[in-house]
Amino acid sequence: QVQFVESGGGLVQAGGSRRLSCVASGSGFEVFTMGWYRQAPGKERELVAVITGGGVTNYIDSVKGRFTISRDNAVKMLHLQMISLKPEDTAVYYCNHVGGPLPPWGQGTEVTVSS
Repeated sequence: QVQFVESGGGLVQAGGSRRLSCVASGSGFEVFTMGWYRQAPGKERELVAVITGGGVTNYIDSVKGRFTISRDNAVKMLHLQMISLKPEDTAVYYCNHVGGPLPPWGQGTEVTVSS
């Protein structure tokens, strides 16, 4: 069974930067399209950034130009570099597959942006 462990969250001031990481277990990581999701308290989880196995990326408009998703298939790791953070970016961030059945969610990593 595929498992994910997210890390790198914390408290950051508005306008600051943060880098999140995700380590995946199991086989076949390099063939999956991966994404970063986030969920604010009381709100629905949303997909914010996507990267294919070949490295093609896409983002929702609210994070475009500020977030960069990347992957290292050799170590089965996914990253999210966030700059120019805003209070509305405050959420628990998760990694998972994009498309198809999703493995269980990890615990996520909490990002709090203060104003």
